[in-house]
Amino acid sequence: MHAFAVLSFLAATAAALPAPSPIELLRRAPNPGIVITKCSAPGMLALAYDDGPYQYTSTLVDILDKAGAKGTFFWTGTLYGCIYNQRAAVEKTFASGHQIASHSWTHGHMGSMSASQIRTEMTKVEDALVNLVGIKPAYMRPPYLETSGQFLPTMKSMNYKVITNDVDAGDWNNKSPQQSQQTFQQAGTGGNGHIPLMHETYSGTVNTLTPWLINWAKTNNLKLVTVAECLGDADGMYQPGNWTRKTGPYSC
Repeated sequence: MHAFAVLSFLAATAAALPAPSPIELLRRAPNPGIVITKCSAPGMLALAYDDGPYQYTSTLVDILDKAGAKGTFFWTGTLYGCIYNQRAAVEKTFASGHQIASHSWTHGHMGSMSASQIRTEMTKVEDALVNLVGIKPAYMRPPYLETSGQFLPTMKSMNYKVITNDVDAGDWNNKSPQQSQQTFQQAGTGGNGHIPLMHETYSGTVNTLTPWLINWAKTNNLKLVTVAECLGDADGMYQPGNWTRKTGPYSC
């Protein structure tokens, strides 16, 4: 068979194949300790927020819930006050079915930390979430997106799936919501779905950019999902059956 005929046959065969089943998507689920930047399939937008919980968390959950959208919350332990003082917001987010993930305890530069220091950063968040809502996160996003040194080997040993981003809203760098909107429009909707870098600690991101993204997704037939869902992963969070450590006293 000539090369052109072979290529034509392969293209026709691929076009005739059914969409991946949920089981097939699970087989594609990411491995721990490997940096992931975007979704594993097209047609999705994973709304992902860093640095909370904070004063806007409850409002953000209301906005997402009203739209029937799911988000992923990469939380710290102490960056914007003690996570234990945000119990109501944490419980509300979890009860609404959003994905809770880790952004480390202190938001330090983990790429220059020892393995022991990195584990402490992660286990303190784990303990807080076990005590607040009874789950341990399976996903994390490193502060400053730093993944050097002992970081990735330690994440692999702790079974964490490591998320960065493929679109940067730039809210941390004083971009207005309108400038962030332009960034998303430039990124477009082709290829596999986006995992953006955004922060729930900015009013503009919560009250202006997020509603715009919800409408943008609807206009472009994008499904708003958690990071775990956009990667075909069933284990976005570990339930009590998978995780039993509970320590104290609980303070920051």
